[in-house]
Amino acid sequence: MAPTLYDEKPMPGDLIEIFRGSYQHWAVYVGDGFIVHLAPPSEVPEAGVNSMMSVITEKAMVKKEELWDVVGTNRWTINNGLDEKYEPRPARAIVKEACGLVGEELPYCLFRGNCEHFANELRYGKAESRQVRKAGETAVAVGVAAVVGLGIVALAGALFGGSKKENRNKH
Repeated sequence: MAPTLYDEKPMPGDLIEIFRGSYQHWAVYVGDGFIVHLAPPSEVPEAGVNSMMSVITEKAMVKKEELWDVVGTNRWTINNGLDEKYEPRPARAIVKEACGLVGEELPYCLFRGNCEHFANELRYGKAESRQVRKAGETAVAVGVAAVVGLGIVALAGALFGGSKKENRNKH
């Protein structure tokens, strides 16, 4: 069950992570039950949660909406996880800048400028996405595993494939 504002009490400037199944949507809490977030087409209610539009779009809208309207039935949490790595900016500055961007259309790139980059830049002054970094690390690991796997197959072929050919030549 998703937490309520009675369970978790975000403070202005806190980052809100919303779990959407295969990805997380990020926002900045600005107070009174409202968040500011970078909303690509997949975060527009009519587009549907699993819309591929966010992957191919180049623009997104900065919106101020009620937390519950954006969360819907999804799970969410306060996640200021980069506080150990970076010094958070003052809450008043975060909220002022976030609210000042509402209504702006900004460039959107899943890998270099998504909602997590947006939220982290507001809080820390650093546009970072652990989601993208983790996906990149996974892709590298899969690539390395594939190369290693192909190497093992090639080695096995060299070691054992040649002996079959030699056996055929002997007969």
